[in-house]
Formats: sequence, structure tokens, C-alpha cells
Amino acid sequence: MRIDEYVGFDGLGLAELVRTGQVSAHELLDTALAQTAATDEAIAAVVHVQEATARRAIDSGLPDGPFTGVPFLLKDLGCEAIDFPTSMGSRLFDVYRYDYDSELFVRLRAAGLVTFGRTTSPELGIGVTTEAAVYGRPTRNPWNTAHVAGGSSGGSGAAVAAGVVSMAHGSDGGGSVRIPASSCGLFGVKPTRALLPDGPAAGEGWAGMAIDGFLTRTVRDTAALLDATIGPDVGAPYYAPPLGGTFTDALRTPPRRLRIAVCTRSFTGEAIHPDCVAAVEHTARLCESLGHELVADEPEFDLEAFIHAWSVIVACGTHLSVRDVPGGIDAVERVTRLACELGATLSGADYLAAIDVVHATGRQLARFLTPYDMLLTATLAEPPALLGRFASGRADGWSDFLDYRLRHVLPYSPFTALANGTGQPAMSLPLWWNEAGLPVGTHVMARAGDDLVMVQLAAQLEQVRPWFATRPMPS
Repeated sequence: MRIDEYVGFDGLGLAELVRTGQVSAHELLDTALAQTAATDEAIAAVVHVQEATARRAIDSGLPDGPFTGVPFLLKDLGCEAIDFPTSMGSRLFDVYRYDYDSELFVRLRAAGLVTFGRTTSPELGIGVTTEAAVYGRPTRNPWNTAHVAGGSSGGSGAAVAAGVVSMAHGSDGGGSVRIPASSCGLFGVKPTRALLPDGPAAGEGWAGMAIDGFLTRTVRDTAALLDATIGPDVGAPYYAPPLGGTFTDALRTPPRRLRIAVCTRSFTGEAIHPDCVAAVEHTARLCESLGHELVADEPEFDLEAFIHAWSVIVACGTHLSVRDVPGGIDAVERVTRLACELGATLSGADYLAAIDVVHATGRQLARFLTPYDMLLTATLAEPPALLGRFASGRADGWSDFLDYRLRHVLPYSPFTALANGTGQPAMSLPLWWNEAGLPVGTHVMARAGDDLVMVQLAAQLEQVRPWFATRPMPS
């Protein structure tokens, strides 16, 4: 199958070709592998390719699911799978093999997907860029290779945007699906907390702030992926609110008339880049044209206190991941080392106090949204940054982990982490490109459990401003 044909279909479209005998799963895999090789030098997004494993899966008979025969990639962090080694973005874990399959992977495999490798991640998922030393080179943005693809699911964002796969797995603990979606011109969703399974090895990540997700080129692909994977696994510590239907069914009807708060500056009150303001205003106009009510408003809370608490939780989790591994802190990159150093100084009381701040922020935001259905902002405060600005191996630029997060990352990404702390669903929409040709995402956060309505709005916007045909690289 030619690459120009391959990229003309989303995941469900490719599955239909397989189902009707127009193309085989092996032919789709051939194309995905060829595109992996063709784009590798430019974007460096795919690692740990397991072609033989993918071939065996096809030959043994794929499950009959919504995506039977469609090539797929897992992020190089989480989604544990026996047949897919990982580095977790770190030299400390290169190349680590799991002895179990995560429930999420079991469900993805049952959907008929043909997984053939992993996509790059910053070390242990910390960061808004994917430039981990373990891979030997940075992952680059397909729209302009001088810029970042985002993080921490940056490899997935770059691979989907470049046409390697139609969709890929990601995870999101502070914006790690939505930031690459914004940077790479894709649709990215962070579901309501606990909507997707974390087991069997864990009940939650980063005190419930981290959750899996997907990067896709169409809303319907995301809907079908969520339908195939949602629901708690055995022994889950808590459950998400029941949805009352499937995502795929929800797409058949438009959302009710929504009341949407819109904010065009940072939650600290500071101005954001004019391109990001333009993206928000464009999305707001589209929403108004669809009959929704837009109200200028913004939540009042202490964003720096929230990010401080978020950073404490992440530092504790990072220290836990590293402390008992031979070589430990001496083998990790500087930002990870700074997180470990902070984590080592914190007590159990410090950790619980941070969780209290996060929970209090969630209650503040829930009260703010009482008269609204959703909150519309930019996804990032700037267009995609230049490579190197946030590289975790830098020896200069920040004094400690809190300085890195509060004084450097926060001005660039002041919006996405909030939904991780509150547990609410959020998405990044690819509706705007600046004059330099870089994508600038807009961010929508809904009430907890309102995932179906949020995705309905995404489908409605996709219909009036289609983005599927907008691609960065020639076929």
C-alpha cells in the first residue's frame, strides 16, 4: 500500500479496508514500517520496533475488533506488555522487559490492533519535550524539525503527525497527551480520572493525576479507542462516574447547547502569546456559530501553589521509581535528578499536604464550573518551543526541580496540569495554525464525568472545521 493511500484513512478507515479484503494486515504493517524508516532521521519518534512480534500476532489470527489489522504504537512509558521492551525514556531502565501485560494493553490487543513498537518519551515522563538521552537524539516536530514535538507523549504525537500510524497510545500526568497534540496538530484527550484501567501493577499514578490516553487524527478514532478500553480493572481503588452510553454512539448526535467559559490569558493573569490568543478566539467563534454560549471568565485559585503541590507529588513518584535501582540517581538526567533530590527531602506529611492542595484546587474548579459546562483556553501559552529549551539533560537554566517547574515550564504550559489535579476530562483541538505553519491547539476542560459531551463538542467542531487533511509532511 502506498503511503499516500495509507495516510488518507484514519484507524477505522484502515480497519474497514482489512475487513473488506482490500488490503491485508501484513500490507498495512509493511507500510507503517516503511514510513517508520522513512521518517526516522527527520523526527526520531519510534523505538524498540518488534516486527517479528507483530507478524506473529497477524499470523496467529487477530481478534475481531474495531481496529483489526491496524498498525499501532505504545508510548515508551507505561502500558506494560511482555512482548514490548521499554526504556521508560531512561538509560537507567534500557532495555527493560515486563513479565505481565497491563489491562490496557490486553484491551488494545482485543480491539485487533497490531502493535509493532514504542514511541519516545522524556525520562520517566517528566517534561514538555521529548529529548531523552537514552535515544541518542531528540524527537522533532514534523511541522518544523527545529521545534519540539511536545512531551511526554512526544514520540506518539510525532509518529501520528508524520503518518507512521493513524493513532498511538499516550499517557498524561500534567498534559502529556494534550501538549503533543497541540504541538503536532492532533486530537488528544485526557479522560476523567479512573475511566481507563491502571492495573494490574498499580491502582493509580502520581496520586491519581496520571491517566492513559490516545493521540489521533479523528475524533471517531479516539471515541472507538476509548470504547474499547474504558472501565476499571479488577481491584481498582476507585471508579469513574458511569458514562451512560458509548463514545461512538454519542458522536451520532450533537451536544446540547453548551455554556462555555473562555479565558485568553494565563490563570496567573499574565498574557499569553498572540498566536495562542488567536487560536482561542477562533475556537470561541466556531462554538458561537454552532449555537453555544461563550462567556469571558476565569477561575480564581493559586496556580503557583497548585503547581508546587503537583511538583511535590511528581518528585515523590520519581524518587520512588529510581531509589532502589542499581546506579539510581547517578544514571539519570538532570531534571530527573533534581526531582529525586526534592523527593528525598520530603516527608509523608509533605506528600499528604500536597495532595490536600490538589484536592482543594479541584473543589475550587468544580465550584467555578457550576454555571458552565466547560472551560476554553489555549493548550499552551506559546507555539511549540525550539528544541533544547526544556531539554532535561541541560546543566544550566534552573537551580532545582521547583525552579524548573514554576519559573520555566509553568509560563509555557500553565493550563493542562490543572485537569490532571482535578481529575476532569480535557482535550486539545487542532483548529489553528500560525503564520509560521506551526499548530496551536485549543484546550477544553469539562466537568468530571462529562467525557461524552466533551467529545460530542469535538466532533461538532471537527465537522465545521475539518483538520484531517492538514498534514505536515509530503506523502
